[in-house]
This record gives sequence, C-alpha cells and structure tokens, in this order.
Amino acid sequence: MSHAWMPASPCGDGCVGGTPAEVGKLRQVWRAVTAVTALLCGVTIALALLLPSKQRESAIRLWFHAVLRAFGVRLRVHGARKFQEIPKRGVLVVSNHVSWLDELAIDSVQPIRLVAKKDIKSWPVLGRIITAAGTVYLDREKLRELPRTVHELATSLRNGSAVGIHAEGTTWCGLASGRYKPALFQAALDAGVPVRPIVLRYRIGDHVTTQPAFVGSDTLVDSIRRVLKVRDLVVEVHVLDEIAPGRAATRRELAKLAEEQSNRLTSTELEIAPSTGDSHRARPITPLVA
Repeated sequence: MSHAWMPASPCGDGCVGGTPAEVGKLRQVWRAVTAVTALLCGVTIALALLLPSKQRESAIRLWFHAVLRAFGVRLRVHGARKFQEIPKRGVLVVSNHVSWLDELAIDSVQPIRLVAKKDIKSWPVLGRIITAAGTVYLDREKLRELPRTVHELATSLRNGSAVGIHAEGTTWCGLASGRYKPALFQAALDAGVPVRPIVLRYRIGDHVTTQPAFVGSDTLVDSIRRVLKVRDLVVEVHVLDEIAPGRAATRRELAKLAEEQSNRLTSTELEIAPSTGDSHRARPITPLVA
C-alpha cells in the first residue's frame, strides 16, 4: 500500500556500478568468516548490560566497531566529542541513510536506539542483533501506526535515551540525498529535547563511493558480498552541532533546520570515484572539518 508520506528514492541499480579495486578471494573469505564470528559473538554482548553505564557503552561501541572492521570497513569520526559531551538527557539523532552499514557505524560512535523499517527484523543474524539493541520498528506502509511510533519515541526521549532516525525515510546512493521527512521530528518537539544531525559518507581513498549503497533490486546478501570485495572502504561519521529545543515551532521547521545544517557544508561537487557508473549527479558537498 502506498500513501503520500511513503518515502521514495530515485536511486536504483544504475547508481552502483564500476570496477573499484577489490581484495583477493582469500581476503574475501577471511572477511566473511571474521564478520560471521564477530556477529555471533554479539550474543555475549548482553553481558555488557550488567556493567555500569560508561563501561556498558564502551563495550557496545567496541563490539560494533569490531563488526565494522571485520567487514573490511574503516571508521573515521569527525566531532565525536559532541556526542561524548551530551549530558544524560534525551536527544534525537538524525542522519542520512545509505547502507545497512549505517547502523554499525553510528553505534560504533555512540550506542543509540534506532528507528528502522520492519523488514530489518527478519534479516538473518543482523536482524536479531539490531532488535536486541532496542531498535524501534516502523511499518512504512501503515500510516495509522505512525502516531504510536512517535509516542514511543517521545517516551524514550523523555526518559533520557538517545534515539536515532534516518531522516530521509529510505536509502539513497550516497551521492544524491533526499528531503528530510518531518513526521518523526514530532517526537523531539513532544519530549522537549534537542536534535543532533549527523552525516554519513562512504569513501574509497579521496572519493565518495556508492559501493555500500543498499538500493534498487539489491538483496542484503548482494550488498554484503559487494562490501566484502571492495578495497580500502571508509565510512565517515560527521557529528554536527545540536539544534536546541525551542528553535522550531513545528516538525516541518525542525526537519528543515536539520536538513539545512547537514547541507550547510555544501559548496563544491562531490568527488566521485572514477568509473562508478553513477546515473545521476550528487548534491554538492565539501569535506567536513573534525
């Protein structure tokens, strides 16, 4: 079922192409084995819940980072201290959405509750782990469930949780990006908490790449195989300044502020990795400063 709020992206199979440098077959197998091992070790991460708050967050962060590295992905963080300086109160973290790797990258910086589409719950292994992390699932086809989801998020925020949403509502290729959907921003208004925009970028060398994108006819297995093959893949997590409560009167204004802050960095065209075969141009962007 479709409706006006249903997120849509023009990104498809043509956005992901080209022939990036690949690691050898043996390295691909090694990555697959270590990734599965790291994921299965996630069962024991439940023990971290018994630790004090700081140690618990550190243990969870390290585990997500280990999973990311097992897939052959390096993490670069800009502005991490902005996360670490957050006092113990709720905050709505809003980001763009490119890949299934997004959740691993965000939780490697700061473990938070995420809002995700309900399909993720049925993913093998990853689905169980993401569910165990306190993920809130949203059925995008059932608009009538939206008020319940907003209420659940607002309650979590009032209770001091950091909650994350992918503001575009669906995946884009990483070169282009979508408008921020205002609906879930209502939770921040209802709870009276700030909004923290973050921007995710995937790079190979000095160039943005679409290889990790999860778009078009991709299955999870297809996307994972592509990530396991690529050489020198880096995910950048850029943590931006928070938007204080009271700066916006409506969810539309708040969504616009967050989107504008994420796009304020734009001044030049993205450097696109050679021979990627991307089918459309990106929004302009310049690298962020740590």
